[in-house]
Amino acid sequence: MPKPNHHVFADGELSRNEGTLRIDTLDGETEYLPVESIDSLYLHGQIDFNTRALGLLNDHGVPAHVFGWKDYYRGSYLPKRGQVSGNTVVEQVRAYDDDRRLPIAQRITQASIHNMRSNLRYYDGRSGDFADTVDDLADEKDRVTSVDTINELRAVEGNARKAYYRCFDRILREPFELTKREYNPPTNEANAIVSFLNGMTYTTCVSAIRKTALDPTVGFVHEPGERRFTLSLDIADIFKPILADRLVFRLVNRQQITAEDFESELDGCLLTENGRMTVLEEFEKLLDETVAHPRLKRNVSYKTLVRTDVLSLKKHILTGEEYHATERWW
Repeated sequence: MPKPNHHVFADGELSRNEGTLRIDTLDGETEYLPVESIDSLYLHGQIDFNTRALGLLNDHGVPAHVFGWKDYYRGSYLPKRGQVSGNTVVEQVRAYDDDRRLPIAQRITQASIHNMRSNLRYYDGRSGDFADTVDDLADEKDRVTSVDTINELRAVEGNARKAYYRCFDRILREPFELTKREYNPPTNEANAIVSFLNGMTYTTCVSAIRKTALDPTVGFVHEPGERRFTLSLDIADIFKPILADRLVFRLVNRQQITAEDFESELDGCLLTENGRMTVLEEFEKLLDETVAHPRLKRNVSYKTLVRTDVLSLKKHILTGEEYHATERWW
């Protein structure tokens, strides 16, 4: 069973106490965290840490994802790879630079559109009539195979995502409405919770990729650039409809999250601390949920699904075996 993530909301200091992480908060509380018991560490508060703490995380292969003001994602401290393979990195770069890039990017985009369409099919008839958009997304998914360039592919994906987001207002319970996708900062409650969960999905993919020998900075749909893990962006596009969007719908429509869980500051809208804690608790529960995997012939957690996807991509790059980008079947 995958190890759980650990979230730290308090402000304070992270240090090493022999073989254990020590968290001293500004409120005077102390927490001891066995580092070998966690998968990833999430720092949501203003935390000071030193090289000894980072060394302990590195020794146990635990990434630390750092969030800044009001939980804007700031970056990740990634430990040394659990698996090191120069051959894998070389082949990944070759795949990016040769005729393998477009087919890989097409599979990622097809899976992303499939998962968006799966969400709308679920809510079709429950929250409105989405039949036309469901058909449009099927057409966009088919169109993926006919493009000749990455730019054309991104245009297809962009059209699909715009059509998908236009359906959110009919799915979400009032007073939540997306209107249009806006971030940096989010302009309303729906955009705020979508942005927050997209960030959590992205860091989940960062952690999964780091457990392989793949390089997270070399993507296939997104262009490599400074300060971005573009492969994580690629894999996150597959899983945002599964991990982020479905959870947004559930939390809002079951009124586990209400307008009182948000605050507006500096022309933006963000989750309160209580709101973030509620969302994170449900996100972690979702990562631990299991589904029967038809190819693996066993139940796997959602967190394992992400890693299985990345491992399938790695195997495809190294051996040419089919890449099984995750398309929701359950």
